[in-house]
Amino acid sequence: MIQRINYKAIEKALGQYPIIALTGPRQSGKTTMLKSMFNAYRYVNLENPDIRNYAITDPRGFLSEYDANVIFDEVQQAPELFSYLQQIVDENKAMGQFVLSGSQNFHLMERITQSLAGRVAMFKLFPFEFKEMKKAGWLLDDLAQVLTKGFYPAIFERKLDQDQYYANYIDTYVKRDVSQLVNIQDNRTFNNFIKLCAARAGQILNLNDLARDAGVSHTTVKNWVSVLETSYIVFTLQPYFVNYGKRVIKSSKLYFYDVGLLCHLLSIRKSEISPLHPMWGNVFENMIVSELVKQNHHSGLLRDYYFWRDSKGNEVDLLYAEGQSLTTYEIKSSKTIQEKMFSGLKYFNTVAGGKVTNQFLIYGGNTTQKRTDFQVLPWEKVR
Repeated sequence: MIQRINYKAIEKALGQYPIIALTGPRQSGKTTMLKSMFNAYRYVNLENPDIRNYAITDPRGFLSEYDANVIFDEVQQAPELFSYLQQIVDENKAMGQFVLSGSQNFHLMERITQSLAGRVAMFKLFPFEFKEMKKAGWLLDDLAQVLTKGFYPAIFERKLDQDQYYANYIDTYVKRDVSQLVNIQDNRTFNNFIKLCAARAGQILNLNDLARDAGVSHTTVKNWVSVLETSYIVFTLQPYFVNYGKRVIKSSKLYFYDVGLLCHLLSIRKSEISPLHPMWGNVFENMIVSELVKQNHHSGLLRDYYFWRDSKGNEVDLLYAEGQSLTTYEIKSSKTIQEKMFSGLKYFNTVAGGKVTNQFLIYGGNTTQKRTDFQVLPWEKVR
C-alpha cells in the first residue's frame, strides 16, 4: 500500500484533538488509508443499513458499544451521533478517540460546525498526486495516457479499465450522492449538465450560458454546481481581486478534481487525445491546477489559489499570496518552450508592482530550467 502524503499531519493531530475527520471524494482511498493508519481502531461503516439503523434509532446505546478508538466511515449517514460525540469527548477529554470519514463535504461539515467545532482536526484526501504515483511506478511517460487514465487508486491497484471504471463511478457514486443532496427529476438533463461542465473545464464559468445550454434555470445550475463541489467532483477557482488599475474578470473558473473523469465525460477514451485535440490545453491545465490543489490539501500548505485576468485578456493561470509576496504560474501544454509563454507572467509582475517573488512556467515537456526571473518545470515536477 502507498503511504499517502498527509500521514504525518494526521498522526500529529491525533495527539492534539479528540476527533480526526477525513473527507474527500468517493474511492479516493480514505477507508484504506484509515484502516492502515488506525489498525488498532474498530472500523464501523455507516453505509451498512443495519449498523446505520442502530446508530440512528439508538445513538446512546450505539455509542456505549463503540465508545472510543473507533473509525466511523460515511458518518454523515447518521447525523444523530454528532451531539452525543460532543458530550463524550467533552467529558473525558481524551485525544484521538474517534476518527470520522465522509464523502459528502456539505453534510459532514454542517454537522461538525453545529456540534463539534473546535474538537475536530479536518483533513482531505483526493486521488493520487504525482509523487505518490511515481513512488508506485504508475506515472507514465505518455502524457495522453496520463490524462485519460486519471488518478483514482482503484484503477491502478486493481488494474481496472478506466473507461468502465469511470462509467461505473458516475452511475454508482455521482448520481447517488447527487440524489441525496438535491431532487433530480430528469437524469438525462443532469447527465447533459455534467458533460457541459466538462466542456467548460479551465474556462470562465458563465452560469447563464450554462443554464441556457442545459435547458434549466440559473438557480438550478447554481445549485447543481454546488452539489458537484460538495461531492468533490468539481471545484471553482476564484479570481484575484486586486485591481492594479485595471478592470478585472470577477467570475470563477471551473475545474474537475480528476482529469480521467473529465476525459471520460468529454468522451475521450484512452489515448484518443493528443496535442491536436481541441481540448488538449484545457485538460492539461486542469490536471496541473488539480495537482497543485491536491498537494495543498495533502501537505497542509494552507494556500488559497486564484487566477487573474483583466478585461484586455492579460492573465495568469494560477497564483497564491504569502503575506505581501505573490507566486504565479503559467501553464502551457506545449512540449517546446517559447519566449512568448512568459508574456503573461511578465505583464502581471509589472502591474503587481514588484510583489511577485516566484514565477513558474509549467509545460508539457521534460526539461527543468532555472532562468533569471522564471523557474521552468516539466508537468510531472509541478510544485
